[in-house]
Amino acid sequence: MASTVNVILGAATALLVWTIIGLAVGRAVLPQRALIGPLAPALGWAVHSAATLPLFMLIGFNRATVAMVTALTLAASAYSLWRHAEPLERDRSSPGVPAWAWLGAVVLAIGPALAILPKFADGAVVLAAPIFDHAKVAMIDEMIRLGLPPGNPFFGEEGAPSRLVYYYLLHFSAAGLALFSGISGWEADAALTWFSAFASLMLMIGLATWISGRKLAALVVILVCATGSLRPLLAYIPGIDSVIVPQTGFAGWLFQTAWVPQHIASASCVVLAMLLLSELTRRESLGLIGVFVLVVVAAFESSVWVGGVTFTVATIWIGGVLLTTVASAQRLALLGRCAIAAIAAAALAAPLLYDQALALSARGGGAPIMLQTVEVLGDIFPPIVQQFLDMPAFWLVLLVVELPAIYFAGVIAMAQLTRTFDPERKRIAAILIHLTGASLLVAWLIASTIGGNNDLGWRAVLPACLALTVFAVAGLVRWITTSPRLAAAGFVAVVLGLPGGFAILAHNYSGTRDPAGEAFAATPEMWTAVRRHAGPADRVGSNPMLLESMTLWPGNLSWALLSNRRSCYAGYDLALPFVPMPRQRLRAIDAQFNRVFSGDGWPDDLRDLATKYGCRVVVVTALDGAWSRDPFATSEHWRLVETSARGWRIYVAGPVALAAR
Repeated sequence: MASTVNVILGAATALLVWTIIGLAVGRAVLPQRALIGPLAPALGWAVHSAATLPLFMLIGFNRATVAMVTALTLAASAYSLWRHAEPLERDRSSPGVPAWAWLGAVVLAIGPALAILPKFADGAVVLAAPIFDHAKVAMIDEMIRLGLPPGNPFFGEEGAPSRLVYYYLLHFSAAGLALFSGISGWEADAALTWFSAFASLMLMIGLATWISGRKLAALVVILVCATGSLRPLLAYIPGIDSVIVPQTGFAGWLFQTAWVPQHIASASCVVLAMLLLSELTRRESLGLIGVFVLVVVAAFESSVWVGGVTFTVATIWIGGVLLTTVASAQRLALLGRCAIAAIAAAALAAPLLYDQALALSARGGGAPIMLQTVEVLGDIFPPIVQQFLDMPAFWLVLLVVELPAIYFAGVIAMAQLTRTFDPERKRIAAILIHLTGASLLVAWLIASTIGGNNDLGWRAVLPACLALTVFAVAGLVRWITTSPRLAAAGFVAVVLGLPGGFAILAHNYSGTRDPAGEAFAATPEMWTAVRRHAGPADRVGSNPMLLESMTLWPGNLSWALLSNRRSCYAGYDLALPFVPMPRQRLRAIDAQFNRVFSGDGWPDDLRDLATKYGCRVVVVTALDGAWSRDPFATSEHWRLVETSARGWRIYVAGPVALAAR
């Protein structure tokens, strides 16, 4: 199980390493001196991760190379900071981020990380709902064990490529952190969840403090980011479920930080990229272009939806706006700098771009995205009327419900405050306003078709969440003295969002008790036994539905978090995002594995597990139907090697199966 002490060690290491790197990079490229410190964690992670991924592809990814590269990078960053140790010119219009704000961000970021940690009660393990999306721990363990490029730990088939097709930069960072600090993949995942939340918080705190010119903004950012949806309050209204659809993954910062830290990290990179793009319009600098390229690549390699689709729309939108603001004589030079950056970013991201293209072709089923408005209103409305009303309801209902603390306050502040800014703040504010518009436009009108959910729409809103928070907070702290009534209304909206935020934090802390929790607590010993018979690259077969009641969607989370081995087939809901295969074919495989572990497997199924799907080891538990109707016991393809009174049997592929491969 994951250790809290090790998670703290990993989080502290991540904070130290990437902040030092970010400080050195920020001093070189950020003219707003007050922003260097608070933006350093996100900037350092983005630059370091995007640069070292291709490097480790070349030199190997193991504890020795990670330690060497990290030490050299830290030494170079420290030397750069020492060489430029002269005090920075103080921005008299900005008070800077106070030290207590860093501590506040450290504490609030613990909330999302708690959702990833196991809880213990009466000998049982208790998990929180977001842990399902952290089955990606299997990807981290894969890279720790076998290096880069990562194989696919969720499914294997003879003759098919086993390369992992996913935007895995954050998980690569977690694997590097695990190798560097000696913690497990699960612990590193929790540490990166904390770091992603912390880095995005500091990004918002830094921008809100700088734009508003008030230290109070830092405290208000922390307060605003502790809010959630209005749904806990709306639940008291009879019949509300027929008026508005139930909650989905479309939500604000606090909800999404625990579920999808990779998309949060990408959103932070998108905001950073826009700040750097604005700076590119003012000066020529190869160093600035290089940092911009690395941040863009980090955004894409962390999230195709945020750093790919949303960033592309935002770049086209904002790029057109920026071209109109520069002198005509400078436009060609600006286009040249952007072209160089685009080519360099595409070259660095080429391996993941290629994988995504192959995966799209292998899945079939048409385009990965389509024009489609978000479903907002419930079945109380006739279908034709509902489809028509859903378009304005996105702006007038959904955003109000899910982003109560920042939506109206942020929009009003965007309209009011920019008139009072100095030219430098007005330039940055304009970039963030256009980014908000592009982000919300994608979330409103474009949906993803891969997987069972509209991941694109859910995640595309995140850059807007960051920018709206900055403006909402800047407005609130300004209105306290200039417009008390408007400030009071804004803080009432914040208060209304706090019950939703507290509900999220309470669930992250306590999880949900489930009868299967006691059985889950016994599985580490079982997986230790499995690893005695399965080598680092071997695939293990287990019931895809084992302990399925512990997660919102069915899946064997015990395998994902504890096995530290590849699976032959991890279950439909875990395979769907990671296995480039038509759904019909995936459904057939799902039925085959479920048939075997329910005890109804055919002889050909047993052979296929050993030969077609590359299962080297199989574990059957007392919770499986196959425990009492064990098809492996009579199969010529499998040999029993271990049985335990704790309720498991381990089989390895026999000589007949191995000869058939």
